[in-house]
Amino acid sequence: MTLFDALILGALEGVTEFLPISSTGHLILASQLLGLQQTAAHKAFEVSIQLGSILAVLFLYAKRLMQDKMLWLKIGVAFLPAGALGFLFYKQIKALFGVETVSIMLIAGGIVFLLFEYLRRDKPIDSGKDVSELTVKEAFTIGVFQSLSMIPGTSRSGATLIGGLVIGLSRKSAAEFSFLLAIPTMIIATAYDLLKHRNEMVVDDYFMLSVAFITAFVFALATVKLFVTFVSRHTFTPFAIYRIVVGVIFFYFVATLPA
Repeated sequence: MTLFDALILGALEGVTEFLPISSTGHLILASQLLGLQQTAAHKAFEVSIQLGSILAVLFLYAKRLMQDKMLWLKIGVAFLPAGALGFLFYKQIKALFGVETVSIMLIAGGIVFLLFEYLRRDKPIDSGKDVSELTVKEAFTIGVFQSLSMIPGTSRSGATLIGGLVIGLSRKSAAEFSFLLAIPTMIIATAYDLLKHRNEMVVDDYFMLSVAFITAFVFALATVKLFVTFVSRHTFTPFAIYRIVVGVIFFYFVATLPA
């Protein structure tokens, strides 16, 4: 991996982590284009740089997290489904990491978003309740939706956004809870992956990891702010179309290439 590769992957992670287009899927596809093999160490790298994006959320929502103790409980309960499944089926989930799976799930997720927006076509753009009105039971339901994102290309953000809207959150609130739920999810996933692959990461990997980490943090700061503003005024249809287009392109022009 070169410095250019690390910068590209870091920027891509920072921009896509909180958009419903699958950051993991984009990192896998970008790595393919950059000629980076999906070794165990590289997969750990892709997961680890997501922590840079998560720190951006902590930075932006620190005051709210310190003031609302119940919010931590809701986040913790919502984390449980994905946490349990990730621990039990770690090897099976990692085996799914590939361009073909990502392409298919990008397309499938895009179709789901289009159908969802069609069903909600008569509702005001940002109708719904605030995160403060979210019950523990509803938080767990969003967590169940998040567990679906363990399939690469599904999008953790996309799954939790849909879950939030299903239980009645406004688009803005669904986005914010999705950001906050990423904190325990990605911190634990990062720590677990680094522990599992600590013998495979060489010194150079940690330098590139630092570069990508910082880049992801900077880009995530801007993306989170812009995304909250966007979803307060617009539907998710542009992201749905993007997912389908990218999924089709990679399915036909990349997935068929020899490894």
